[in-house]
Amino acid sequence: MQLSAGKIKHLNALSNQNGVIAAAAMDQRGSLRKSIASAKGVAQNEVTDEQMQEFKMAVSKVLTPHASAILLDPEFGLPAAHARSKNAGLLLAYEESGYDNTKPGRLPDLLPHLSVKRIKEMGADAVKILIYYSPFDENGVNDIKHAFIERIGAECEFYDIPFFLEFVGYDPKGGDEKGLEYARIKPTVVLKSMEEFSKPQYQVDMLKVEVPTNAEFVAGSSVFKGQAAYTRQEALDYYRKAADVATKPFIYLSAGVSNAQFVESLNMAAEAGTDYSGVLCGRATWKDGIPVYAKQGVKALEDWLQDEGVKNINAVNAAIKPAKSWKLKAGVA
Repeated sequence: MQLSAGKIKHLNALSNQNGVIAAAAMDQRGSLRKSIASAKGVAQNEVTDEQMQEFKMAVSKVLTPHASAILLDPEFGLPAAHARSKNAGLLLAYEESGYDNTKPGRLPDLLPHLSVKRIKEMGADAVKILIYYSPFDENGVNDIKHAFIERIGAECEFYDIPFFLEFVGYDPKGGDEKGLEYARIKPTVVLKSMEEFSKPQYQVDMLKVEVPTNAEFVAGSSVFKGQAAYTRQEALDYYRKAADVATKPFIYLSAGVSNAQFVESLNMAAEAGTDYSGVLCGRATWKDGIPVYAKQGVKALEDWLQDEGVKNINAVNAAIKPAKSWKLKAGVA
């Protein structure tokens, strides 16, 4: 399916001059509140909505001059959207934070007061949806998720706004997604997910994907922890295979890892020669500022962001220099 002129205009607004998406992510809600509360030593309900907005505004104000776009949430992120640098496009999240834990399968839900029409009217250049997805889950669970994404794809198509789909893998058996056993199946989870959501019925314009390996389990990587799930050559092959099955442009997400681990993962993507089109990078740039904010307030956070935060985002920007324009995979001249 050819991209419309409207979607191309929005995607250009989210990209740098090379057609690469170098975006910051600040749409965390439940996890951010929990982290601030933990750093303050208080209950989660003691972290106010105003504090959530204040943190997001600081990140947006300081980091967006170094980004092509920022991803925010409409619940606490709209003041941060207005505080962003003029060079930065805007993505807004459409999904509820977290997932329905009353049923199996980590089923997603939408923010009830929103629609794609409303998100576009808020000034967004793209709609972002996050789902938890595993090809190893039951067919009935995945069928619900497939229908969910089809509906959103149709809605974005109607309102002529790009659809960014983020899928995060998990173990339906309840295993540790940061552990060695999951690291061994992660390449299959990522590859099968990229293959599935490249299909035309979903009308996804940009796949927001995890890197296919966990760099802490790649023998010889700069963040190797001592247990190997793959050799470096095997890891590079997984990067290539995942890129090859994607028929849509794709960008990598940082998935909450450290800046060092994410940069190492991007270095492997470059070494593998994958045709990824940039990043949406969140916690890897700003999460170490949470205790600074919790203990010393917003001015100290802004000072930390100006120093360490900018260093972090610039390290990511340097690592994505080999990224390819999204126009290549999208077939846009």
